[in-house]
Amino acid sequence: MITTTVALAAVLLPAAAPSVSAAPTAARYVDTRARDCAGSGSGCRPGVVVHHWHRRGAQARGVGWVYASREGVRSGTARWLVKKPGSAWKTGGSWKRATRVGGHVETSWGRDGHTGPKYPKNTKVCVEFRGLSAKACVTLK
Repeated sequence: MITTTVALAAVLLPAAAPSVSAAPTAARYVDTRARDCAGSGSGCRPGVVVHHWHRRGAQARGVGWVYASREGVRSGTARWLVKKPGSAWKTGGSWKRATRVGGHVETSWGRDGHTGPKYPKNTKVCVEFRGLSAKACVTLK
């Protein structure tokens, strides 16, 4: 579990954080990183981190990027799923090959910034690896 936390922190923390007062429009957005680990035993089998954003007071949440990881394997294929409140599960990102980094594999979709699809508040985003029944999920608050 500690190894995954360190690995996630190393991958997801930028080398230089942008200045909060860089632009007057930056204050209108709320940026959040939500993460979860699933599965039994030590480590994340799988793990998910989702960068989502919204304007203050808005009900819609934009998903900038989704990161998936799985410990203890040499290869894997992952995708992310989305479930809006009151709707069925839909595929957010297609199956993508995860690359090996030390003792885990990882992949991601999207990019930084206020880009990507928008979903209603309380939408659930999950990551699943092919052949693994456990899913790691977060809710867009």
